[in-house]
Amino acid sequence: MKKLPYFLIFLLICSCLILPACAQLSKPPFWQEIQNFKEQDKQNPPPQDAILFVGSSSIRMWKSLESDFPERTVLNRGFGGSTLRDLDYYLNDIVLPYKPKQIIIYSGENDVAGGNISAEELLQRFQKVFEGIRAEMPRVPIAFVSMKPSPSREQYMPVLEEANALVKDYLKDKPNAQYIDIYNPMLDESGNPKADIFLEDKLHMNAKGYRIWTEVIEPYLVSE
Repeated sequence: MKKLPYFLIFLLICSCLILPACAQLSKPPFWQEIQNFKEQDKQNPPPQDAILFVGSSSIRMWKSLESDFPERTVLNRGFGGSTLRDLDYYLNDIVLPYKPKQIIIYSGENDVAGGNISAEELLQRFQKVFEGIRAEMPRVPIAFVSMKPSPSREQYMPVLEEANALVKDYLKDKPNAQYIDIYNPMLDESGNPKADIFLEDKLHMNAKGYRIWTEVIEPYLVSE
């Protein structure tokens, strides 16, 4: 048997090392976080008929969600610093399988800040998510929590305000759909984001900020 030339052996070794790394790099954003949810669900099956909170880090970091709504069965599936596009991509992984009794969505702020998109583009992304859910769950109540005003992202506030208004208008004639305004309750008398409801990063909320969310969102939640 002829021996392989050294350079072919070298290429084979490189392929064995590089291809797995490339496969890892090709995975979509937040893939591992989603796999962690799936493994968690296998180990501890989530509650049936829960109110599903899904979206970006403002949901992910809501550690007091269950205690804030003690009379409701809630499930937190916020992930990473995700966007509406990410949420759309993972609908079949962390939304539809749970068959929730209600879906609360907070997403879009990262689309604007990270992608510098227009309010109209944001609406189109939300429509895709909404229609994707409706195609499989035509009757489940869906609520969109307005994008919040963050001190670290004040330059985006005009776009966020416009996008919030577009989503609100889009949902007004949709059955079992609601728009929840948390934007205005988070502003001070001068129309600026309240400084004392945010963490040091001036982006994510502290306990005081989540108390505002709890008070505003609670009346919109379906009863047990």
